[in-house]
Amino acid sequence: MAKFKGYVVVNTDRCKGCDLCVVACPTHVLELEPREVNDRGYHYVYMKNKEACIGCANCGYVCPDGCLTVYKVKVG
Repeated sequence: MAKFKGYVVVNTDRCKGCDLCVVACPTHVLELEPREVNDRGYHYVYMKNKEACIGCANCGYVCPDGCLTVYKVKVG
């Protein structure tokens, strides 16, 4: 069975830290930045566990502001 590797690019300027993508991620890849905020004052999301991303795009589907771009490649 083929495996997939994914990567999420976050538009940190637009992210409002709603946490929906964090909850939707089945592999617990995403997390809200605990210390830094964007120009609008929100804690934005980032990839905490990059190696675990499978490129399912659940995060991108639930993002109300379209801040996430998900890439997926087949490995093996």
